[in-house]
Amino acid sequence: MSTDTGELYQEIILDHNRSPRNWGPLADASAHVKGHNPLCGDRLELFVRFDGDRVADVSFVGEGCAISKASASMMTQAIKGKSRAEAEALFERFHALVTGTGDAESQKSLGRLQVFSGVARLPMRVKCASLAWHALHEALQESAPNPSPPTDAR
Repeated sequence: MSTDTGELYQEIILDHNRSPRNWGPLADASAHVKGHNPLCGDRLELFVRFDGDRVADVSFVGEGCAISKASASMMTQAIKGKSRAEAEALFERFHALVTGTGDAESQKSLGRLQVFSGVARLPMRVKCASLAWHALHEALQESAPNPSPPTDAR
């Protein structure tokens, strides 16, 4: 990564840290998940409102480092309007990015979220970048519609 690109990425992260998007509780949330990183003290609450299968709205509150807050802010922007499956796939691709296990094509599909690619070289920061994403994953699982019970075929 060139110095110019690194500086741009750093500026994007700092901007989202200073002015997080989708900040504040969401009163009519379908799911509310709390996340905590005991290694550094980052804390986050994620609020997600579903409209059927779609993420209709999402917000967060919390305290943490610039990477943690910026990641949460950018995640909320990225998942609005997505289906549960699309949000889950985005979680998987982002997790692969920050752990260094994703391929180049998968990284490209993340768009601006690629600013977190350098986290893979900083193992102690992976949990910071992925805290909100793990909360999202939990919210998607926790609020999934219950499947219909099987019918008795006797």
